[in-house]
Amino acid sequence: MRTLIYDFGVSLDGYINDRDGNIDWTDPDDELHQFHNDRFRRLELSLHGRRMYELMAEYWPHLPEDASPIERDFAELWTTTPKVVFSRTLTEVHWNSRLVSDDAVEEVRRLKAEGDGVMEVGGANLAASLIPHGLIDEYQVFVSPVLLGGGTPMFPPLEKRVDLRLVETRQFTTAVMLRYLAD
Repeated sequence: MRTLIYDFGVSLDGYINDRDGNIDWTDPDDELHQFHNDRFRRLELSLHGRRMYELMAEYWPHLPEDASPIERDFAELWTTTPKVVFSRTLTEVHWNSRLVSDDAVEEVRRLKAEGDGVMEVGGANLAASLIPHGLIDEYQVFVSPVLLGGGTPMFPPLEKRVDLRLVETRQFTTAVMLRYLAD
């Protein structure tokens, strides 16, 4: 069975963006960016909600000329890695992506059963729909040293507790990674 990872940058007070939707405080330095590139390189599949897909598709395929080699590497990884985009409003997707407008929970169950590699979920709303069903196997939380005081929370309200086991911590210059496995 494939492993599903939910990874995200988050403020110390638990938000993935500020009240205006900004994520500029999550910009990685070269060390953290290289870590994400190396992690992304190991993925078989990347799952995106509509907002995350639109955000990524707006930037990575259209890098500015002065983009760094690390950014160029990630742009190549993102555009070529197979993606499944979950949306009821999009009518088409690009860059090695497949659009799914049906039930995300059932589709993710099917995708997990198809292989034994690693896939990730990108987007808080998509992850929120999967967490109550126990579909996320690993959480990689990149905590940035900022307090936002509001915005989109990383985790949805849950009807029941989800027990996690801390298996790794790693300090970067711009964030601390906490890696948990779901019990």
